[in-house]
Amino acid sequence: MPAAPSLLLSTPRLRLACRAAAIFMYLAIVIAGNIPGARADIGHYAPGVVLHSVAYAILTLLCWLGSTGSPAARAVKAVLAIALMGAGDEFIQSFFPYRGADVRDWAVDCGAAVLVSLLLTLVVPKSVPEPRR
Repeated sequence: MPAAPSLLLSTPRLRLACRAAAIFMYLAIVIAGNIPGARADIGHYAPGVVLHSVAYAILTLLCWLGSTGSPAARAVKAVLAIALMGAGDEFIQSFFPYRGADVRDWAVDCGAAVLVSLLLTLVVPKSVPEPRR
């Protein structure tokens, strides 16, 4: 009988829910982050590095859980997705006069993605059953 994590990783509904949550969270980050003054207000509670690290670590977890394949394949997919999402976020910020694109923010996003993906790859069992259809 497969272990609970293996069953969860092979559930199509969970993968779909994780992908939907990742898209929703990314859109929320982009929209809320570009509201005039919102970023400055949030900055009183946490610096940008912390905000980027936590947000993109959660996005990485959602992307990793939402993909298929071996843990290593999921990690690669998640890191690539986060690299694109982070670049998109910074690109959009470049259009606002009160915001600015910063390659260091993108590097923090990618660093969080690599760290979370590596941890998940090391922790999750290597033999995950094929997805049920």
